[in-house]
Amino acid sequence: MKTVNIRVGDIFTGLDHLAVEKHLRHRPGVAAAAMNPGGDSVSVTYDESQTSVDAIEAAVEECGFHCRGQALPRHLCAPSHADHRTHAAGVPQDTRAEHREVPGAPAARHARAGEHDMHDDMGHAGGDMQAMVRDMRRRFFVALVFATPVFLYSPMGTMSEGLTPPFGIDRNLFLFVMASGAIIYPGWPFYVAAVRALRNGVLNMAVLVLLSVGTGYLFSVGVTFFFEGEQFFEAAAVLLVFILLGHWLEMRARAGASEAIRKLMDLSPPMATVQRGGEEREVHTAEVLVGDIVVVRPGSKIPVDGEIVDGATEIDESMLTGESMPVSKKAGHAVIGATINKTGMIRYQATKVGVDTALAQIVKLVQEAQNSKAPAQLLADRASQWLVLAAIVIGLATFAVWFWWIGQTFLFATTLMITVFVIACPDALGLATPMAVMVGTGLGAMNGILFKNAGALEDATKLDVVVFDKTGTLTMGQPKVVEVVPAPSLGADDVLAAAAATEQGSEHPLAAAILERADGLKLEPVADFTNIEGQGARATIAGRSVLIGNRKLMDGNGVALGELSAHGERLQGTGRTVVHVAQDGRIVGLIAIADAPRPTAAAAVAKLRERGVKVAMLTGDNAGTAKRIAGELGIDMVLADVLPGQKSEKVRELQAQGLRVGMVGDGVNDAPALTQADVGFAIGAGTDVAMESADVVLMRSDPYDVVGAIALSRATLRKMHQNLWWATGYNLIAFPLAAGVFYPVLLSPEVAALAMSGSSALVAINALLLKRTRLEGIGQAKVVAAQGDLRPLPAT
Repeated sequence: MKTVNIRVGDIFTGLDHLAVEKHLRHRPGVAAAAMNPGGDSVSVTYDESQTSVDAIEAAVEECGFHCRGQALPRHLCAPSHADHRTHAAGVPQDTRAEHREVPGAPAARHARAGEHDMHDDMGHAGGDMQAMVRDMRRRFFVALVFATPVFLYSPMGTMSEGLTPPFGIDRNLFLFVMASGAIIYPGWPFYVAAVRALRNGVLNMAVLVLLSVGTGYLFSVGVTFFFEGEQFFEAAAVLLVFILLGHWLEMRARAGASEAIRKLMDLSPPMATVQRGGEEREVHTAEVLVGDIVVVRPGSKIPVDGEIVDGATEIDESMLTGESMPVSKKAGHAVIGATINKTGMIRYQATKVGVDTALAQIVKLVQEAQNSKAPAQLLADRASQWLVLAAIVIGLATFAVWFWWIGQTFLFATTLMITVFVIACPDALGLATPMAVMVGTGLGAMNGILFKNAGALEDATKLDVVVFDKTGTLTMGQPKVVEVVPAPSLGADDVLAAAAATEQGSEHPLAAAILERADGLKLEPVADFTNIEGQGARATIAGRSVLIGNRKLMDGNGVALGELSAHGERLQGTGRTVVHVAQDGRIVGLIAIADAPRPTAAAAVAKLRERGVKVAMLTGDNAGTAKRIAGELGIDMVLADVLPGQKSEKVRELQAQGLRVGMVGDGVNDAPALTQADVGFAIGAGTDVAMESADVVLMRSDPYDVVGAIALSRATLRKMHQNLWWATGYNLIAFPLAAGVFYPVLLSPEVAALAMSGSSALVAINALLLKRTRLEGIGQAKVVAAQGDLRPLPAT
């Protein structure tokens, strides 16, 4: 099975996505299709042996929507010649414009002929949400201009007395012309969306708009030309003005919800400089091949992923990881596409291009998460369909009761029926959960927290315990110098300089830790280097004999530790590796090396416990060492002596106690436990297998981001519940009020339209407020890191 994200245009109402999903699910070879009404892409899981991307895109067109190819970052698409000229001229270009395919490179599928306008039936232009917002604003003002004289000259209007139509035109004919201008063109997208929905077996808000506005307009046309009665031109025209105003505001809010994914898709630069044939050439990013040498100058964006072969610099990775501090890079270090080269010029070899780049994978992950459905959304989708049907039934029943049973006038009964049709708000119910999911996952992505699906976003709020694998998760996963104890009259730098000089050129992990700590110190050249198996090394530095190694090496060469003996025992007692350094037969100092904790580990543990979440540490260390480490970090639940294959069993044991478990890991052997856990968190610096098995990926490799993920999921779930309660409560109150149950308190169709549209807009705006909510761990981990506890931990 394979998953592809297809961009869909003309998602006009909050329930249009149901038609796309329903149609695609019935296609041969399609296993699943999910779409968020706040976005513009559908995630389709399909069997490559039975169908293809082209067939799926054709199916989108078949159900009446505008297919705009695969949803891919801009760097996977080569612009047309016109776009090249625009770029060369320095003119900003629309990154969602049409693109041509690059042979051999993954690219967005060429748009079908006739796509220069969004979709001819809908009458919009551009095809994306922003274009639809502009078009809706234009239609609103057109409707307002034509509806104003309808309101002024209508017999129902309070200002009609003394006003006569211009040029002596019959009043009803004049109102017909003005009302047609206010209703036909401005409301056309609603009518097309309604017909399309009915054709696909889906009921949405557009169906109710067609019924309400269409009933008033067509009856008034009949009164004008065919039979006697009172016309509804004023009610229908003004009603549509309010509907358009509310829908314009709702679409603006929906467009804001997808801002995060649009920013991600536009991150990568359109062009790259590569070395080919002995010279530098500028090519489109989509044309960069694996193995190409890419040249990046200070201030430029890195086009694709790769490994530096020449040069050193500082890289700003904040756009992908959320980490504000630049990262030092030099030859041999990996670089990520879409990040910014801050200082030096570098040359690097491209290792991942096209859909394999980190940016493309992140975009795909976020799109699929936004399109996935939380459990509550499945129920809301079904309820919204029944709500439309209920509105139709209640509207017809309202007319029957008031006209035939109570004996009110046809005008009165019809007005109430139209009010019932228009006040129902299925969009608010349909948008309640997906809008919150879209904003929540987008906010997480901008802060380096990638939720793979809406279920994980919801489940993270319910965790009772979070289990951290120690090595590589709570700790850095590599040896670091954590303490230097010099002999009397000497300084720590003297000890480090002697040890580092001896270890020059060594690739041993302990040597690398010493050399890293001694970075910046002046090192003397080394001579007569001899490796002593299992003990250490001997060398001559500036004419002095230097020994570096373990206690056995010192004892074998008659080096007395003196006052440092007690320090050595203390360091070894806490599980640290102790490196002894001697010169000319005299001890000069001790260097303690251990797996250092991540700067925010202790703060993350404290914050989780503060929020009522238990914290456990999983490690292969013996119980004594594990408890000492846990005590330093504030962890009271320790799972020690755990073999790699037993990790998932430990998670199952906790679940058997009725606990909902989150697991944080980074290695291949963590994958089964990540899968077993209710929510798996993978550290971004970990293995691909771990990230594949997890539900949430922490790009910053920062344990404090677990706090951010849980805080974000709780805030998102609150928004879901608020929206669902509002949408449900609104409809429960709206129906009896519109049907005249509280007579003589009545609603006009115009007020009902404003209430309906306002309800949808309120749901969308409430979800957007999540962006302004201050959440622990979102945008704050770097502050905690700066203030974090840097105490060392014992090595495993």
